[in-house]
Amino acid sequence: MKKGLILGLTGVAMLAAACSADPLSIPNPNSPTVAGASADPGLIQLQATGISRQLRGGLGGYITAVARFGREGYIYTPNEGRNTSHYLVGLLGQNKLDPSGFATGVWGGQYGNRRDIFNFKNVVSGNPTLSVAQKSAATGWAKTIEALEMLYVISTRDSLGAVIDINLNASDLAPFVSRDSVYRWIIGTLDQADAELAAGGAAFPFTLHAGFAGFNTPTTFRQVNRAIRARASVYHATRGGGNTRYAEALTALGTSFISTTATTAAFATGVYHVYSTATGDGTNGVGQNADYYAHPSYATDVAAGDLRASKWVAGPSRNAPQSLGIASSILVNRFTANNTPVPVIRNEELLLLRAEARWFTGDKTNAINDLNLVRSTSGGGAIGASAATAGSTDAQFIDALLYERRFSLFSEGHRWFDHIRLGRLDQLPLDLVDNPAVSGDTYHFRARVMPVPQAECLVRARSGNPALAGPGC
Repeated sequence: MKKGLILGLTGVAMLAAACSADPLSIPNPNSPTVAGASADPGLIQLQATGISRQLRGGLGGYITAVARFGREGYIYTPNEGRNTSHYLVGLLGQNKLDPSGFATGVWGGQYGNRRDIFNFKNVVSGNPTLSVAQKSAATGWAKTIEALEMLYVISTRDSLGAVIDINLNASDLAPFVSRDSVYRWIIGTLDQADAELAAGGAAFPFTLHAGFAGFNTPTTFRQVNRAIRARASVYHATRGGGNTRYAEALTALGTSFISTTATTAAFATGVYHVYSTATGDGTNGVGQNADYYAHPSYATDVAAGDLRASKWVAGPSRNAPQSLGIASSILVNRFTANNTPVPVIRNEELLLLRAEARWFTGDKTNAINDLNLVRSTSGGGAIGASAATAGSTDAQFIDALLYERRFSLFSEGHRWFDHIRLGRLDQLPLDLVDNPAVSGDTYHFRARVMPVPQAECLVRARSGNPALAGPGC
């Protein structure tokens, strides 16, 4: 974890140095102390802004990576075939992804942000100007973001597990733990954060950006915490946690921002990453991307009259170099500009999470009601009711659920893991099929996990401690 976790406070340390009372005593900017950092009254805001920015930093890469794995869309760069082959072919003839290749994201950025959050929590704890309530609010917010980062990690590494501990010394490697342990840590952290937000008073000791509008106080942000808890619980229910987690998801949704108001605006309510084209800011990486094509099956599989088909538009036919993909002529139009906000979590997803949790806890009639609410509001009345009913089998319900999640949450980073966790990975199209009679034949396979990056594996191998070896390394 050296590479991913050696991130500290060097940027803000310079501020602490500037405030030194003794001009001859210059702190080492590469070795900031918690006490020194805590003395800077503006540091909490700088760190909170940095954590929010880091959270969004790799989102465009995450969305397009899992889109390729989930056959939502491809990045058809005309001169770089690896933007296709590294996700769908991997190491030629080996049926696995390249751990040193392009498809190893959702790791360094997430653990880097966890290191920043680790430092943030220490600075908050040692800050003499913050009240007990302010410290509680700040810590509850940070832990919620930390749990969300780990949810991205475990949903992409799944059976490999992940690292949950962040040590004071970033050079001290922490071991991998099982998938189940990671989910338990995420859920426990979210519950701790919820309790801290409840004791957090009326306001955070920092200002959150516009993407948190409506959820920018400890009280209102608790609704976001509970929404993320619902997502984590539903995920864990399908990855070994059982129906108890579905019941917990329903409880969490009851105190989230879920709403049955049948309007596009109500469905869009949530927390968003925000972007701009201003100097020093960033763009979303998925809007106005002329190389980001939807998988052609979206045009053929969508029901006639489904309004969600507006999330892609006609474009010139494209393929990857050497025909490594499958030709598509529909461009992704989910985010219409490079400064369009991208959701962290929103109400439409919550309704679909509730439908799933209700079904598997026995409330099948209301589960179908939730599916149909989403279908009629987002899809439009022309497509009719869901094919599933309260009398359907579990398999039939999952078919209907996956349809609504596929088109409602298109290009938001869900489809690949939905097919993994619901046992439908084999339903994703292969496009190119291996011909074992032809040596070196190009083929696609369905990835089950993203590999642990090779750099992480090498650092762990050099430690000489077999207990620290990463799975799959």
